[in-house]
Amino acid sequence: MGIENAKWYVLHTYSGYENMVKVNLETVFQKNNMTDRLVDITIPEEEVAEEKNGKSKLVKRRMFPCYVIVKMDYDNSMWHMITNTRGVTGFVGPQGRPMPLTDEEIKRMHLEKIIETDLAVGQKVKVTQGPLEGFVGTIESLSLDAANPKNSKCKVIVSMFGRDTPVDLELHYIEKVV
Repeated sequence: MGIENAKWYVLHTYSGYENMVKVNLETVFQKNNMTDRLVDITIPEEEVAEEKNGKSKLVKRRMFPCYVIVKMDYDNSMWHMITNTRGVTGFVGPQGRPMPLTDEEIKRMHLEKIIETDLAVGQKVKVTQGPLEGFVGTIESLSLDAANPKNSKCKVIVSMFGRDTPVDLELHYIEKVV
């Protein structure tokens, strides 16, 4: 038992209760002395360009409303503890039973970022998601953080409105142009 056996599970929540469920789950794990079995609780968000009153701004939006994703070392004794947590309606899986996410789903949802990159300064890249999706640019700098992969970023120079503009992006937002 422990972190090495931890897998990602999806919990269904009431609409708008995602943040409350995250806090409640952390409390439940603490009260039951099981914090060593809980690795992470996440509510995936993305930045989206939103236009209001003629002005465009970036806002964070939940990628999967009504869902909280938990990485934990799960066993059947935990089912009642988790499903009875306020705001949780159940696990996502057959007949409400927990089913861990596959490696492909984890990668697609960007839950775990492994920093193995063949990107280099001066290389041409294409932006694959976010407001600049489809833009092609050149990497000006890379900032890799193995301790916290979410902090790994790069500065890409893209041409917008006839000008070269530096843009800070997360590594999973770009791909190499061949």
